[in-house]
Order: sequence, then structure tokens, then C-alpha cells
Amino acid sequence: MIKEVIHDPIFLAGKSEVATKEDLQVAQDLLDTLIANREGCVGMAANMIGVLKRIIVFDNEGTYMTMFNPEIIKKSGPYDTEEGCLSLLGGPRPCKRYKASRKGRTRKPTIH
Repeated sequence: MIKEVIHDPIFLAGKSEVATKEDLQVAQDLLDTLIANREGCVGMAANMIGVLKRIIVFDNEGTYMTMFNPEIIKKSGPYDTEEGCLSLLGGPRPCKRYKASRKGRTRKPTIH
């Protein structure tokens, strides 16, 4: 289900909890919301739809991907850039990104 995008910076800054198998619907809602906003968005986190869980979805060169409990364990090649965010009003903002990053294993929810 497509969800409303949250704009409250205090909520967005809140700490997200570990995702579990009970959060599979959240992941689907997040993906539906990303697809509905694909013209102006390539990735979203669950907090952007009002859920403080560690779930992200993104467009990986035309393939939509979902990650539960992702962790960046190595990064290199920092550079400064600007990027926009559906949750943060007011246009693009300066930020630091990395040319390469390695993600750790994700703790996926177990489905029985």
C-alpha cells in the first residue's frame, strides 16, 4: 500500500529498531511508495513512511531491492555532493557520499 511520506525532522532523526519477520508488510508498503515516487526518488528508508525499523528499498539500475537491517562495514573514496530527499522539504542539500561501500550481512526476517 502506498503510504504518505513523513516530513517531521524530529521523527526522521529517531533511532530505528531491528526489522523482524513481522515487518514484511512494512517492506512491501515501502516498495510500493518508492515505485509511486520513482520519478523523483531512487531509494527510501522505512522512517520515511512513519515506521522506525531498519528497512531500505532502492532502485539498483532498474531492479528494485529491499534490505533488512543493512550495515555499512567499509567505505572509501569520500566526496561531497548534493542530493534531495522526499522527506526533507526545500530541495537538495550538501552531503558526503562514498565512491565505494561494502555492506555487511543483513539479518533477514525468517519466514516460516
